[in-house]
Amino acid sequence: MFARILGLDVGTKTVGVSVSDLLGMTAQPVETIKIDSEAGNLGFVRLEALINEYKPNKIVLGLPKHMNGDEGIRAEASRDYGTKITEEFGIEVDYQDERLTTVQAEKVLIDGGVRRKDRKKSIDKLAAVLILQNYLDAHALKM
Repeated sequence: MFARILGLDVGTKTVGVSVSDLLGMTAQPVETIKIDSEAGNLGFVRLEALINEYKPNKIVLGLPKHMNGDEGIRAEASRDYGTKITEEFGIEVDYQDERLTTVQAEKVLIDGGVRRKDRKKSIDKLAAVLILQNYLDAHALKM
């Protein structure tokens, strides 16, 4: 079955978004959604538009674990966000360990010669790409 998967890197102020190809082999950046959870803005209006556009059968959220593998407050916030997505949109949510993805994304941008102020615009969606690509690689069909 051919279907896309959305990847999300949920932060405190933004949500980076990526999408898989129909074969589930590669992840591409989509955009960064601004959020304000304290004001109740979880970015769901824009997320709904992306769900309608890409029609994913699953959404993968980055799960920020501590280096020792334990889950802390940010992981709990990601799981809460995932629960709200399932309740709001009825889409299956899965989680992918996101340790060091933001560091890796920043390194890719630095190595690519992207200026500091421009890196801020791209880092969240690139982290979402890394989260989703790691998920796709870990769940690839065994041939």
